[in-house]
Amino acid sequence: MVLSELHKGDTAEIIRLNADKMLRDRLASFGILPGEHVVIRECSLARQTIEVEVGATAIALRKDEADKIEVSSD
Repeated sequence: MVLSELHKGDTAEIIRLNADKMLRDRLASFGILPGEHVVIRECSLARQTIEVEVGATAIALRKDEADKIEVSSD
């Protein structure tokens, strides 16, 4: 399952980042790393933007970025 398939209020553990090095480094700088837990806070109407919370950090991701984050729902 990928992050973009989750809905508002869902929580999940990040399993893998299926992205190129530049995007993996960018996501890691926000704390989006394998083993971390994320909470879906908001989704835009067209689900093109997803707001997630990792620890105390809130991040808005584009759908194409969220599609590259493999998760296991809690």
